[in-house]
Amino acid sequence: SADKQTAFFFKVISRLGDGWFWYALIAALAFFGGQPAYIYLMETLLVSGLGVAIYKYLKQHTLRPRPYQVHQAIVLGERPLDHFSFPSGHTLHAVLFTIMLGSQWPVLLTILVPFMLLVALSRMILGLHYPTDVLVGAVLGASLASSALILLA
Repeated sequence: SADKQTAFFFKVISRLGDGWFWYALIAALAFFGGQPAYIYLMETLLVSGLGVAIYKYLKQHTLRPRPYQVHQAIVLGERPLDHFSFPSGHTLHAVLFTIMLGSQWPVLLTILVPFMLLVALSRMILGLHYPTDVLVGAVLGASLASSALILLA
């Protein structure tokens, strides 16, 4: 059915957003880009590590339950990686990597921007996040990436 196909599609997007897509892309760019690309990609991964620390801190201090835990009508579309909802780490990293990688390789934006938007959407469709979780994750990712680009310039 269309509902099952849609759910499957967003599960795949969400799983890729776990890091698989980003790490494969970063490995390919490092392999083909030489030493300057390698250094930039290591800096990108360091910024990503800071993103992990920030979103884990916020999740542990806000303790916001996920939508499927609060609203029985919401069917869980995929097992979460952790217990709490706020903010969306998937969205934070999708935005962060899109900005960081897109600034260095603009040709990739035709793939990165749609993927970023689908990751953010998947988190809500699968019952894992509220819109505000996704919005704050996006703002954090954009803020981290923009700050890093200014500092690395």
